[in-house]
Order: sequence, then C-alpha cells, then structure tokens
Amino acid sequence: MRLALAGDTMLGRTVGEVLARDPGAVLFDHCLAEMVRGADLAVVNLECAISDRGARWPAPGKPFFFRAPPVAATVLADLGVDCVTLANNHALDYGVDALLDTFRHLAEAGIQWVGAGPDEQAARRRVTLRSGCLSLDVVGVTDHPCGFAAGPDTPGVAYDALHDGIPGWLRETVTASAADAVLVTPHWGPNMVAEPVPHVRRAARALREAGATLVAGHSAHVFHGVADRVLYDLGDFIDDYAVDPVLRNDLGLLWMVSLDRARPVSVEAVPLALDFCHTRLAGPDEATWITARFRSACAALGTQVEARDGRLVVRLEPEEEQRASP
Repeated sequence: MRLALAGDTMLGRTVGEVLARDPGAVLFDHCLAEMVRGADLAVVNLECAISDRGARWPAPGKPFFFRAPPVAATVLADLGVDCVTLANNHALDYGVDALLDTFRHLAEAGIQWVGAGPDEQAARRRVTLRSGCLSLDVVGVTDHPCGFAAGPDTPGVAYDALHDGIPGWLRETVTASAADAVLVTPHWGPNMVAEPVPHVRRAARALREAGATLVAGHSAHVFHGVADRVLYDLGDFIDDYAVDPVLRNDLGLLWMVSLDRARPVSVEAVPLALDFCHTRLAGPDEATWITARFRSACAALGTQVEARDGRLVVRLEPEEEQRASP
C-alpha cells in the first residue's frame, strides 16, 4: 500500500475566491497531483468548512474564518483524496449549518471524513479505507478549541486537550480496530513552532502504545521531524497565508508512506513550494532549504534521513534501530 498524506489544506478565503471565480482553477501542479492520484489511498487535513451558508462562529478574538465553496469537494475528489479529517480549529468557522453542509458535499464527492459529526459518538468514530486486500482505519482528534467539541446531541469535532496523554475513548477507538493498520491524525499543538511541544510528544507516545500503526499530526503550519512511526507535523499543503521568513511555512512536504502487509516501512517526503493559492514541486534552491530543515528536525528526534531522487527518505523501523550515529 502507498499512502499519501498532506497537512493543512485550506481551500477557503482567497483560495475559495479563486475557485468561485473559476471552478476549474488549477490549485496543484500537474506533477504533484499525479503523485497524489498515484497513491493507493490519500488522507489530508481539511482546514475549512465547505458550504455557501452559515455565519461566523461568535468567539471573541477569533481572527480567522475559513469557508470554501461547494466545488472544493470536487477539487479534492479530482486530486484523489479518499478521506479528510475535520478535527481542527476551522471546521465550525461558519457554524453548524456549514459543518453539516461539509458532510453532505464530501459524501456527494465520494470522500470519507473523520474527526467531526452530528454528535459526539459520530465525531469520534473511525473510518475504514480499503486498498486491495488491506484495510486502514483512520481516526481524527484535535486539542483545540474546546468550544468546537461535539456533544451527545450536538454537532462538532472530536476534541480532547491531550495534555495528560490520550483519553479513554481515543485509546479504545485505536485498540478496538480490526483493520490491518490504524492511522491516527491529530490536530495538536500551537501554530508556528519548529518542533513538537511536550504534550504532543506524550500523546504521540500514548497513541503508539495504544496500537496506532502510524501517527500523522498537523497544526504548526510547518513540517516537523519523524520518529517511531510518528510524523509529528505534516505542515501545510495549500493556503493563502503570510510567510514567516524564518520558519518558511511556504515550503512543505507531501508524505508518501509505504506499507508492506500493513507494516509501515518507509516515508518518502517530496519537497513542495506553496505559492499564493497554488502548490507545486519545489525548485532546486527551495528543495535545498527543505532538505536541510528536515534533516535537522529528524536528527533532533534521533532519526536519519536519506536524500534519494529528489525525495527525503526515512525508514520506519523500530525506534532503537533507526537512531542516528553520534
């Protein structure tokens, strides 16, 4: 199985305006899109609602509100996305009506979702994806904001602060899976940090101990390193965001994970450049920066990176076998 993973996929605000003016607008470079379509399964974090309804969430001081037009679901389907996680801090930006519309538009496009639902039980459910004879369960959770949390009878997201490891419901969702492999995709930690914060590391450890085959996080808007089958932050995939000159959130990665009989054996990270409302493969100078940054982030976690044919390769062996040499 080849699994394509991408981080924050923001199709609202200016990206949404581009789509509204031209539903056929090319948001992703052809070569990049072919890589995603060539994977057996593809999962991304959808960092917006998909709707033409709703009013802004009435949270004092909330600065950003992301809503994409309905055609965004078709854009994701055409890209080859099989499943999105909605467990994040933008799923309810335009309220319950827009969230319910998001479910409908995704379903009509043939895309599954995790991390949000019409009630708490649905928001916490896992979704099973299949490729050939292998099955993959996907689970979503976010550690912010608590106000978006689904209730017993109210729509919202799968929320837990994750500061004390992982909650019982999340552990049980992972351990009770009957799939060949389990992917947990948490939206965790603060924005614009260069490495995973302590509570994210603790939660990652707990998820692996619970039996998660692979953990792929997001939220920081910049990619982090890899260790013990944890991709701490996938970074951004498409947006219209201002660029931090140090952290370079305009340079990212597409993550291609190879699984052998449901066991992850390697990650190939493909360097990307996020232009304004358009994502492409990185150029030589951009790829050089990304390579140095990724090597440094992985080395801090004790993981080696090999550059091969324009991709950054990490072998996903047991932690004690992939420690970098002193």
